Amino acid sequence: MTPMFEESRRTPLNPFGGPPLELNSDFGALEGDAYELVERRYGDRGLAVKRETYTSRKEDGDIICTARNGDNIIGTLSVRFDGAGGLHADLLFESELAEWRSAGVKLCEFGRLAVDKHAFEPKRVLAQVFHLGYLHAHRRARCERLIIEVNPRHVAFYRRWLGLLPYTAARHNPRVNAPAVLMSIDLATVREQIALWGGRPELLTQARCLYPLAWDEATEASMLAKLS
Repeated sequence: MTPMFEESRRTPLNPFGGPPLELNSDFGALEGDAYELVERRYGDRGLAVKRETYTSRKEDGDIICTARNGDNIIGTLSVRFDGAGGLHADLLFESELAEWRSAGVKLCEFGRLAVDKHAFEPKRVLAQVFHLGYLHAHRRARCERLIIEVNPRHVAFYRRWLGLLPYTAARHNPRVNAPAVLMSIDLATVREQIALWGGRPELLTQARCLYPLAWDEATEASMLAKLS
């Protein structure tokens, strides 16, 4: 992957003086250091990870977003678009997804989310790989609704910090050998929250969500231009 954006080292987006992050994204499989980070963080929680390979965009592969601090990948997130191959969540939640599809809603799925537990300001890393995934999913691909599968013990975190809502009870997911809950949010809501809070980290406590750690309007526009 070649860097598509790097925070300015003169005026880093981090208001607390942390290291600048280099954000990358590319089509393909999770591999190398990014895969090792996911494997390590999932392993910390007793979850299994399965390698996936794709040879072309026609195979419904993912866009892999990463955050790098120097030589180290400290955050990952995959973006999967709905298509002939469906979404990973179809394995457990096909009937729920079918309701949205029948209503004409364009779906996308975020997965493989991992942040290095030793990263400086892990919430900032999470907010920015999430924002990068959002740009691919909503601003470029025009997806309307985001879905994710999370372990039941993480439902409260994603609800509070990113505004996703649970739509099912827990079901066993053989892909990670653990229970999973379907959560979702309308991407128009994400856009509203980014417009309201993005680039205002000093309001993190007041907002009680991660969106103040997202980029401001000008930085988002620069990011989006580099994705085109």
